[in-house]
Amino acid sequence: QLHAVESGGGLVQPGGSLRLSCTPSGFPLHYYAVGWFRQAPGKEREGVSCISSTGTYTNYTESVKGRFTISRDSAKGTVFLQMDSLRPEDTAIYYCRTINSHDECTPLPGFGSWGPGTQVTVSS
Repeated sequence: QLHAVESGGGLVQPGGSLRLSCTPSGFPLHYYAVGWFRQAPGKEREGVSCISSTGTYTNYTESVKGRFTISRDSAKGTVFLQMDSLRPEDTAIYYCRTINSHDECTPLPGFGSWGPGTQVTVSS
């Protein structure tokens, strides 16, 4: 099944940084808006950030504003999530997923598919 693959997770101390990457598996991401999501143990999956197909429009959930930055490499079709000033509550499995095929960030239910995710653990 075609999906995006996440990488870049790891163990980091509070206040540290990580850069996650979302790369296509069998298809390009150039024409899709992409969202980053996360799921902590015992919690529901939540949206973290999204970027429109051209990268013009982005948004973030309130808890990560000013700390996380989403971007994309148009040449390689890769979407990144730069995470700075990480907190223990950021600990989760992070997933990326295509959410629509437009230059905006409105998600379409059932669009795209989940990748395997990448674990981010923030602890001292």
